[in-house]
Amino acid sequence: MLDSPVSLFKCLADETRLRLALLIADQGELCVCELTCALGDSQPKISRHLAQLRACELLADRRQGQWVYYRLHPQLPAWAGALLQTTLAAHRPWLAADLTRLDRMGNRPARAAACC
Repeated sequence: MLDSPVSLFKCLADETRLRLALLIADQGELCVCELTCALGDSQPKISRHLAQLRACELLADRRQGQWVYYRLHPQLPAWAGALLQTTLAAHRPWLAADLTRLDRMGNRPARAAACC
């Protein structure tokens, strides 16, 4: 589990991992296909970074049929969640293009049916 700020910052030191974590913090839960669309990157790259975020216990996943959905780890320390929320609030313009691509996918069920 994330036991220090050093662990969290190491986990988020890559831009792709930071963007993934912030998008998930903003949306609550996203599937791989939604994240691939939002970031405009390949599925293998997104999956590799998601695996790293799971390994440092920042994210948890759940399967629903053939889809895997990611959310912030339910046992994430409050200070780590607060840091993500503060970063998200202060840097929403940095994620604007990602959020726009995600919004253009339509509502959640339509996104899942269209891209997964």
